[in-house]
Amino acid sequence: MKLKTKLFGQIFSFRDVREVLAKANEEKSGDILAGIASKSAAERVAAKIVLSELTLEDIYANPAVPYEEDEVTRIIYDNLNQSIFKEIQGWTVAGLREFILSNETGSGEIRRVSRGLTGEMVAAVTKLMTNLDLVYGAGKILVTAHCNTTIGVPGCLGVRLQPNHPTDSPEGILSSIREGLSYGIGDALIGLNPVEDSVASTARSLESIYNYVQEWEIPTQVCVLSHVTTQMKAIEQGAPGDLIFQSLAGTQAGNQSFGINVSILREAREIALKYGRGTGPNVMYFETGQGSELSSGSHHGVDQVTLEARCYGLAKQFAPFLVNTVVGFIGPEYLYDARQVIRAGLEDHFMGKLTGVPMGVDACYTNHMKADQNDIENLAVLLSAAGVNYFMGIPMGDDVMLNYQCTGYHDIATLRQMMGLQPLPAFKQWLEKIGLMENNSLTSRAGDASIFSAKGGAARA
Repeated sequence: MKLKTKLFGQIFSFRDVREVLAKANEEKSGDILAGIASKSAAERVAAKIVLSELTLEDIYANPAVPYEEDEVTRIIYDNLNQSIFKEIQGWTVAGLREFILSNETGSGEIRRVSRGLTGEMVAAVTKLMTNLDLVYGAGKILVTAHCNTTIGVPGCLGVRLQPNHPTDSPEGILSSIREGLSYGIGDALIGLNPVEDSVASTARSLESIYNYVQEWEIPTQVCVLSHVTTQMKAIEQGAPGDLIFQSLAGTQAGNQSFGINVSILREAREIALKYGRGTGPNVMYFETGQGSELSSGSHHGVDQVTLEARCYGLAKQFAPFLVNTVVGFIGPEYLYDARQVIRAGLEDHFMGKLTGVPMGVDACYTNHMKADQNDIENLAVLLSAAGVNYFMGIPMGDDVMLNYQCTGYHDIATLRQMMGLQPLPAFKQWLEKIGLMENNSLTSRAGDASIFSAKGGAARA
């Protein structure tokens, strides 16, 4: 295994595979904060050259966190398809990139090979790709999943309707839902981030949203994103949830900081399948985001792209219905400006698709970072071209509870129209029945939330 190269008359040597992966990463403020980023553009290019020549076997033999020390490593390695890995173990990382980007390689072939890839391999090939490579590569990969409806259908752009409210007011939540529905939003999920993390509050919000969905016969999924253990108790006690949610990290220590482990996630999925209202078989929802491990001091000196790829490797083990990166939410300490946020969004989407999970992106930013709404709109256009499964839909793109900005109801309507994309099929049929869509476009009734204020639901529309 060669860990050095000569560039511009200078020899660049790297200590191990972990350092090569870190130094080959595009500039991220989180890696700089962790003290593991390349010191110059030349060093970054040298690391990319070394990385391109490493084999997948080299990457496999050097997990970012040792197998004996980390259950995330163990669950990914223990469930890797060894037959497929042995077929490709001699490939270089550059060879894997060429395979993915080749015009002769289709989604099925990439999905098969992905069963033999660890998170570190997925991260490694990502570091060799330009933004356009990431858009093109992700766009080739089809990943679908089914709960009550099917996500990832070609030609469709799903949306999670996020009706957050600063006091968890049921009427405030329903007001946001009504407006979102009137713009064709909510086909991927109606998912609330609650203020209060209690079983009683979670159950109350689930019942309010679920009853409304049932009244209007809306083909979608319902989830309240309290802590996974809170949701488990609420659903076991009869609360009507379709999915169980949890944020993930790429290390065991990072997940412990979230109050979870693999055993809890397994139990959560069992409860969702036994007590949840979703049809299934995909009944889990996960969120991730570059920098979460560093923020909790659980990164083990590993760069944030590699750790993010490990999140998707972990998520894959639980057959999720939805996975998304909340790409600009954690802050400028980890992604400093719009350039870094856009790059991270494209990286995360590609890595999730390559891993084999149904991948969405919360294209977002916080007000204390160097980004604005134009930057997030740029990212949303790129991701739509890349075949992203879903975005978030929030009133005016301004989350009044979490205090961050992302894609609004109007943005999604524009993206669908501009890119020739549709809501998920069952939801589209429902919109046509309600009179909000006709001939693949929103009708003049779109945006009129009063449609959903009448009693009697869909029968009155």
